[in-house]
Amino acid sequence: MKKTNYSYIGIAFIILVFGIIFIPKIIDRISNDDISRHESRSNQQKEQGSKTSDLVFITSNGENRKVPNFSFVDQHGKTITNKDYEGKVYVIEFFFTSCPTICPRMNKNLIHIQNEFIDFEDFGVASFSINPDYDTPEVLKAYAEKYGVTNPNWHLMTGDKETIYKLSNEGFYIYAAANPDVEGGFEHSGNFALIDKNGFIRSRVVNGNPIIYYNGITSESEKTDEDGKSEEISALKEDIKKLLSE
Repeated sequence: MKKTNYSYIGIAFIILVFGIIFIPKIIDRISNDDISRHESRSNQQKEQGSKTSDLVFITSNGENRKVPNFSFVDQHGKTITNKDYEGKVYVIEFFFTSCPTICPRMNKNLIHIQNEFIDFEDFGVASFSINPDYDTPEVLKAYAEKYGVTNPNWHLMTGDKETIYKLSNEGFYIYAAANPDVEGGFEHSGNFALIDKNGFIRSRVVNGNPIIYYNGITSESEKTDEDGKSEEISALKEDIKKLLSE
């Protein structure tokens, strides 16, 4: 009977010593492994977030073209600069509120794009009026409400006419000009430019060449324009997603 008691006491003593020596090491090892796995997952997520998509940079004279510095007043009377768009993917257009031709179609397409990316705080639109004498902040605000602009990063901007034209024609090579002989009194391109989070102009490559700009006039539902060219709004949406993931 005493032998049996001594045996139990001996076994209990061995278990106690084992626990004191080895259990802390096991716990420490498990903790370190968890940290390693956590760090591994975090690093993987960072790597995925920093991957560059297949969208190319638009170059000029061997340098990647970046959005020029600008400063205008938006529909809320707030001064907006290119720095307000830093860290955001955004689309650029040139338009005017009294445009009777392509602008309504362009902005309806932008509304569809806005609504598709409604949950993305780092997506925006920059709309520059080429008729700033008429397009005051009050007029721009009414226009925004009419079309359903809700994205806080969608700024409809007005300012000095010559500065806006220089930004359009020289900064983006998107044509804009006053012309009393055309309907509405102004003529301009219906193209959109796509800008990445670092302010660079980006686009997809088609048949070995960057398209540079996206046709903003033809809607997804129309499929093609009057010349049979395919719409590019769906492509623009796909490419916005790519840049948001960079």
